[in-house]
Amino acid sequence: MDDRNSPLSALMPDRRSLILGAGALAGSALIAAPAVAAEYPPQNDFPYDEWVARMRGRATGMGIRGETYDRVMAKARPDTEIYKFDRAQPEFNEPIWRYINRRVNEWRINTGRDRIKQEAALFDRIEAKYGVDRYMLCALWGMESAFGDVIVNTKFMRPIINCLTALAWGDRRRRPYWEQEFFNALKIVDKGWAQPEQMIGSWAGAMGHTQWMPEVWLNMGVDFDGDGKIFPFGRPDDALGGTARYMLERGRFRRGEAWGYEVKVPAGFNAALADRRTQRPVSEWAAMGVTRANGQAFPRGGDIARMALPAGMKGPGFMLLQNFFAIRSYNPSFAYALAIGHLADRIRGGGPFIQSWPVDERPLTLEETQEIQQKLTAMGFDTGGADGRVGEMTQRAIQAWQAQVGMKPADGYPTDKVLARLRQN
Repeated sequence: MDDRNSPLSALMPDRRSLILGAGALAGSALIAAPAVAAEYPPQNDFPYDEWVARMRGRATGMGIRGETYDRVMAKARPDTEIYKFDRAQPEFNEPIWRYINRRVNEWRINTGRDRIKQEAALFDRIEAKYGVDRYMLCALWGMESAFGDVIVNTKFMRPIINCLTALAWGDRRRRPYWEQEFFNALKIVDKGWAQPEQMIGSWAGAMGHTQWMPEVWLNMGVDFDGDGKIFPFGRPDDALGGTARYMLERGRFRRGEAWGYEVKVPAGFNAALADRRTQRPVSEWAAMGVTRANGQAFPRGGDIARMALPAGMKGPGFMLLQNFFAIRSYNPSFAYALAIGHLADRIRGGGPFIQSWPVDERPLTLEETQEIQQKLTAMGFDTGGADGRVGEMTQRAIQAWQAQVGMKPADGYPTDKVLARLRQN
């Protein structure tokens, strides 16, 4: 697999959106950037060396050993390149169906099914202890790190001590938050769970299989493989076990309950009730004429649900249960949670959404995506490989080709229309 075309570039910002409470997903946190321009200076109050000296007393006051602080900070250097990421994140304003089609793709579905089989014993233990559904947890793993691709392909990762040092020293806007995460990272080293050189991840500090910030690692992590430390890299045991704990304790995950259902609403349905806040028992929604899109009966009429019509009355409706919001506790984006719920269902063996989104667009198969990559490569555009996985390089190649041939919008999104045009060429 070519890591230059990894889907991770679209995943890491999800963790940062959670941290900062943003609903929209930001652009890649991992792709290397050019040297920082003059308009992105650090906003510090002290020279770096003086800041390091001042922070030592605060660190030791929190119980971090002085020798740990000195050893870590002797090698730490503020990664000032990340100021550009922090201040110039491109926003993705894509329609929800496009967001879902990008992420719930054939590669993730097939790989997720393989991981369910390969890690069956681990998922058995997690379900027994925390009750978190293996398919939802596996889908989250796939969304956050492409099932551990972040562990194998470290090319686009950065030492997080250097990142957090730069943010705590130079980001005046959110300095208290970054300072706390800086101290949390030092506490992890002080506990002996990891060495600083092992702590690599996104520019904002997210790490491992399920992209933990230091606070999550420190407070929600579990030693699920029994080796005496908590480590979200390597084997996925600790990462998945700790994430299940997070979803149970912070997300209030409910054992045996679905995330929700795709539903149809009757003509004349009061769309104002689909505000994602109004709560009714499933049986009460059913009495109002709401039915499952697949025609099956609702299995648990007493579950409390909310309604959502993310594309209006012309698109599919969704009945959202508590476990949908357990997913959102990990990332507040509605589209993110819906994508994980849908990916979980697809990994489980379910089909695509039954109702059409209000757009003339369909997700491409793995072979069709590979055909796009092959054709673009033959034309001299670098897609980073023809593996059927749409990463940043493939998107850039599509966008450059679209601009060259005058195809609008030149958005870099692989659609059936892009494929048809390439076939014509």
